[in-house]
Formats: sequence, C-alpha cells, structure tokens
Amino acid sequence: MEIKKVGVIGAGQMGSGIAEVAVASGFNVLMRDVSQDAVEKGRMRIITDLDRRVQKGKMTAEEKEETIQRLSITVKMEDFRDCDFIIEAAVENIPLKWEIFKKLEEVAGPKTILASNTSSISITRIASVTRKPDRVIGMHFFNPAPVMKLIEIIRGLVTSDETFQITKELSLKLGKTPLEANDFPGFISSRLIFSYMNEAVYALYEGLGKAEDIDAIMKMGANHPMGPLELADFVGLDTFLSVMSVLQEGFGDKYRPCPLLLKYVDAGYLGVKTGRGFYHYGGKR
Repeated sequence: MEIKKVGVIGAGQMGSGIAEVAVASGFNVLMRDVSQDAVEKGRMRIITDLDRRVQKGKMTAEEKEETIQRLSITVKMEDFRDCDFIIEAAVENIPLKWEIFKKLEEVAGPKTILASNTSSISITRIASVTRKPDRVIGMHFFNPAPVMKLIEIIRGLVTSDETFQITKELSLKLGKTPLEANDFPGFISSRLIFSYMNEAVYALYEGLGKAEDIDAIMKMGANHPMGPLELADFVGLDTFLSVMSVLQEGFGDKYRPCPLLLKYVDAGYLGVKTGRGFYHYGGKR
C-alpha cells in the first residue's frame, strides 16, 4: 500500500508538528481542527517554522513554497475521504477519541489506516468502537515533532501485521526512528516520563526543594536537557494530569497524581501555553 496523502486530526502543537513533518517529507497533507481559527493558527505555526528553516539555510525559499503547497486545511471530517493514512492528535480524552474514530471510519476508505498519537490510552480501547480494529494503530510522536526522532508504535490486540509494517515504513519515510511498545496504559515512554514528572511535583509539594533547584539537580546530576518541572510546563499540566489519570485508572494508586498538580490545573496554571505553571513565562519565579 502506497501512502500518498496523510490526514492529521488536530492543529494544535502536536497536530501541526506532525503535519509539518509529513508535508516536509514530501507527502500531501490535510490538517483539520474544530474551527477555522484553530486550523489557520496551526497552518501559520507550520509556515513560521518553515521560515526559520529558510533563515538557517536548511531549506530554500522555493522549497518552502513547494512544501506549503502540499498542505491543505479543513474543518470538515468528510474531507478525509481520499486520505490513505490518518493520524489523530486530539487531547487525551477517550470519549472524544471514540467520537473521532467512529466518524473517521464512516468517511475513510476501506484500506485507510487510522493511527492515534495518544501518549497513554490503550490502542485496543480506542479501536474497540471501530468495525476494523485491525486497521487501527498507535503512532506516538514526541514534542516538538519536527525535532524529536522517536516514534513509539503500539499495536492494539488485533492490529494486523500489514498495518504495523505500513506504519513502520511511513515512520522511516518521515525521517523518524520507529520503536515498538506493548499496549498498556502509558506504553513505555509516558509510563516512565510522567511518573518521573509526578514524583518531581511531589518533591516540590513536600518541600524537598524549590522548583529551580529540583530541575537544576536533575539536569546537572542526571545530565537531562530539561528538568522535570520545566518539562511538565512544556507538555502542559492539563495533559500531564490526563495522562496520570489514565495511568492511575490502569495501574492503581501507585500513579496517583500529586495534589499540587490538581490544584495548579484547577487554577488554570497549565504551563507555557497559559504563561504560568511551575514557572512564570517569560521570567521564572
């Protein structure tokens, strides 16, 4: 099966990043969001990033224009009829993902592969609302998608070998490194990374140190490029809480989100995207 056109559901930070990767790799891409304003913002995010590439000499102005010509945007699910491979990049909410996958199955062709960029929700669970769960797979990109090389690929219980192989080949064509994880909540990456971040929030909550010191100790002591609280702000504390809730549901109180995380989300302190999380932006507390 040859992939010619890739669909992306969601034009936020992850969705637009995935769309940028695909369109820059030579694929025709259709990106969709719930409103024209949201999808236009996603398109401008891609154009701005491509402009930076031109400024840095990583692509020519002509190549940038050719790349943009391969990108289309829409607010209609029906427009995905001619996509060969569709990647859902909506928020970590299972009822929403079920709604999206049921609609996609109605409009997509019989051989179209439906992938989810979920970072925590079981692919088997997502696929359970479809009539062809063998065509559903997890394709977990990492943020920022144009930079990070890893794609975590997750088979659902009945994902076919063909679907897995096509997804792996597509990942390679996108210039990424595909690695397989088994279908448990959080897979490998999120189960480890989000637990680490949650423990850092507990360290702050229990007064082990200030946010700056906790992050500095892990950057200098473990040679991490970013501290756990900085990373949480970058991911988004609402997303962080959603993932921890999925892990807690799947594995019990070992993964209970820290009360301080719940308090910050209730206050609207969601990290970089709102200008306040464990730090103030710009200007750390």
